[in-house]
Amino acid sequence: MADDRTLPPVLRRMWGREPASRRGPRPRLDLAAITDAAIEIADAEGLAGVSMASVAGQVGVAATALYRYVGSKDELLIAMTDAVVPDPPEPDGLPWRDYLALWCRAQRDAVLEHTWLLSVDRLAPPLGPRRLLWLDRALASLDGTGLHDGEKVNVATALAGYALTDAAIVHGVGGGDAHTETAAISGAADYGDMLAELLDPATYPALSAAMRSGAMQGAEGWVDDGDFVFGLDLLLDGVEALVERRRRTAQAGVDDSLTVPEDPKTM
Repeated sequence: MADDRTLPPVLRRMWGREPASRRGPRPRLDLAAITDAAIEIADAEGLAGVSMASVAGQVGVAATALYRYVGSKDELLIAMTDAVVPDPPEPDGLPWRDYLALWCRAQRDAVLEHTWLLSVDRLAPPLGPRRLLWLDRALASLDGTGLHDGEKVNVATALAGYALTDAAIVHGVGGGDAHTETAAISGAADYGDMLAELLDPATYPALSAAMRSGAMQGAEGWVDDGDFVFGLDLLLDGVEALVERRRRTAQAGVDDSLTVPEDPKTM
């Protein structure tokens, strides 16, 4: 087991592993209060509005007082991206496919509720207690499928990546932020019309033909759910095929397992 002393201070605080001080008055702040204030600012103003100074103003202290709890804005982001995540749905006896569909949708919806998450430059692999709870529940749902642990992590990573990507598309096609290049796009149909004007059929023959045929006219599912379900079903069909392949290879006594991924990106 890793020595707690090797963990970054912010992670020790997030996991409640920082030794409690027995001297002096009880601090008026804690990491949770600071993180909640930062999330409130991010929800209202976007990630650009979050700074050590703005968070300090929100909680009514000098900016220097925050450094006792978070050493930098990067550390604050680590705490924010964990604290903003709701509890994962519980399996409650659901079949693995039904549960993972619910799990993936809940991740997508959480990002759409706090779209500043899309502005985080690098969403690190999960290290906080809440995001790791999501990973735990996904792995637990796959118990009994015959998948190896590395394959289970790969499944969770693929679904989490899909949830994040779909949230980015919905946010962008739905209008996004007014100052972005997507401001002129109010839906999938507008996006298709724009591409039809931009694309040179000689360079993009297949894509140009699809856009000119009106393929995006019926793709409002980017906003109302249809395309999300389509893509999710494709992924889960692949997982189901893998589960069946593992069942057959187990019966044949063959091990063709995958390796554990190095960089899971689950919420």
